[in-house]
Amino acid sequence: MTAGLDVARAQVAAYEPADAQQAELQAWILGFCDSHPDALLRTCGDGHLTGAAVVVAASREHVLLHLHAKFGRWLQLGGHCDGDGDLAAVALREAVEESGIASLVLDRGAGILDLDVHSVDPPGEAVHLHLDVAFLVHAPAGAVASMSAESLDLRWFTWDEAARIADESRLVRLLSRARAAVQA
Repeated sequence: MTAGLDVARAQVAAYEPADAQQAELQAWILGFCDSHPDALLRTCGDGHLTGAAVVVAASREHVLLHLHAKFGRWLQLGGHCDGDGDLAAVALREAVEESGIASLVLDRGAGILDLDVHSVDPPGEAVHLHLDVAFLVHAPAGAVASMSAESLDLRWFTWDEAARIADESRLVRLLSRARAAVQA
């Protein structure tokens, strides 16, 4: 296992699962890391770790989602580790790149919000798994998002609007956890 993967593994191991499903996913991801020393790289054919960010407006009333160009669905921001084992830093980096908001701040106090393992079938690539580790990220007051090439659209939604357009249970779960964290 590489030093970077040790860091990622430690972050996932430190997560306190909210329920039995999250505990199962945590164990599964840790096992995957143990058996795939290249789990931080896109070249890991079975799948790889990804960092996700739920970007919340300063008012705490809106969340930023993008219409993913490859998948054609509204999703949270995030992406590939590309060898970086600090999953929280990956989530923040990807959120900055995909939102165009340079002054985003990672909520380290919130820790990992959610774990998810799902199959993806991107155009031109083999079907593989994304082992998604999600974090909470805050935008400053007056933040203006600008779309990247990875998005067909990028928009602030109220929590209720975001829950309505979410077409996957994993995104609904993630949004629910993020909303609870910012309203606590």
